[in-house]
Amino acid sequence: MFNNKEYVLKKDFFWGGALAANQCEGAWKEDGKGWCVADINRYKDNIPLNKKYNEEITTQDIFAAIEDKAGIYPKRWGIDFYHTFKEDIKLLKGLGINTLRTSINWARIFPNGDDEEPNEDGLKFYDTLIDELLANEIEPMITMSHYEMPLHLAIKYNGWYSREVIGFFVRYGKVLLDRYKDKVKYWIIVNQINLIGHESFNHLGIPEDKVDNLLEAKYQGVHNEMVACAKITQYARAIDKNIHIGMMFCDGISYAATCKPEDVLANYKRNQMEFLYGDVLLRGKYPGYAYRYYKDHDIHIEFGLGDEEVLKNTADFMAISYYYTKIADVESMKKKKTSYDNPNIQHSDWGWGIDPVGLRTKLNMYWDRYQKPIVIAENGLGCFDKVEKDGKIHDAYRIEYLRAHIEQMKEAIHDGVDVFGYYPWGPIDIISCSSSEMSKRYGFIYVDMDNYGDGSRKRSLKDSYYWYKEVIKSNGEKL
Repeated sequence: MFNNKEYVLKKDFFWGGALAANQCEGAWKEDGKGWCVADINRYKDNIPLNKKYNEEITTQDIFAAIEDKAGIYPKRWGIDFYHTFKEDIKLLKGLGINTLRTSINWARIFPNGDDEEPNEDGLKFYDTLIDELLANEIEPMITMSHYEMPLHLAIKYNGWYSREVIGFFVRYGKVLLDRYKDKVKYWIIVNQINLIGHESFNHLGIPEDKVDNLLEAKYQGVHNEMVACAKITQYARAIDKNIHIGMMFCDGISYAATCKPEDVLANYKRNQMEFLYGDVLLRGKYPGYAYRYYKDHDIHIEFGLGDEEVLKNTADFMAISYYYTKIADVESMKKKKTSYDNPNIQHSDWGWGIDPVGLRTKLNMYWDRYQKPIVIAENGLGCFDKVEKDGKIHDAYRIEYLRAHIEQMKEAIHDGVDVFGYYPWGPIDIISCSSSEMSKRYGFIYVDMDNYGDGSRKRSLKDSYYWYKEVIKSNGEKL
């Protein structure tokens, strides 16, 4: 008789948290760091919460941000993690996590991106950071590219649209692997590689005024990026077979809005293009539906000599960020935004659909498709947290959100899905990616700072800190 013993989480299950260098470090001009694309993300007041997303960027916008002396750019100061990481890691150690996912800011290591030699001062910072994690028995999972492309590459080369950037990124990846191969065993090469919509400039660094067909340029850019990922994976295998390379995307799989055959087919075709990145980086080749999509949309992708062979170097595990679900139909597929809100579920203040059951569904879908270990690299609820008169933060809403998602993760494991880690997003409050605001908080640890950088920056523990600590201590049994 079949007996699924994996329902109980493995003793070495990764309980962690996830950060991004550009959202937490600050120190944007220190120790030789160059401009990165996140440094020009401006905070804007008076925008509806559900409309706060990064926009397409023109060359004029880039230079305007560089010269701007009055605008608010919160990612330039972050939460000052660059200077406070030792104290913050102690708080995370107290939480009980055994792993932390964070990124290395590409522009700290190669300030211009096309530099011949890396910036040693930038590397020294990450030497100390990684050593501090290991000293606290926290396994590092490092993202090589998390919206931190050197801005110079966007200005001079049109970002990932240029094949020259493949070589620059591979050089950067090799530097990291050579330096940290004995300390870092888990790597995600590119964060949320499928986000070429509202994060397209942040991700791909392509100024929209420098290309004739922006959609085509995005798919060309992500092709170049996937080739670079495969080359780095190939190199990692050559230097140390114990290194684990992950590919990551933001879960964007939608539900069909109705059971009409036309809506089901339209939604399925939409989801195929969400699967594209995993199909290439986990299966090793472009699927037929992608060629059909490119033909139907008059998109022409240039393959370099040897690209098809290089792409056979597939990743070891898949990582997903999971926050919300949406629905799609024939009509939505005709629009720029191909999916819309599901009226059958609750939504956060920022309009993100709260769907814990969807996590179980997606984990099963990904496992059935790829049969490779999965890590939930991001999951969380952005909220307006209030400090009470006694100085405490009672965030029962966050506890309930995370509890419900962990329950569904465990159900997926019971289904037979190989999930080996769970990383709530922003275990300490950081600057929002999409809106560059501080008021959208995810953390178990409160940081006293507002959207303008004002505040004491004192760290305080929320109710969710103590709850998650018990979850980890019980290995997910006490929720």
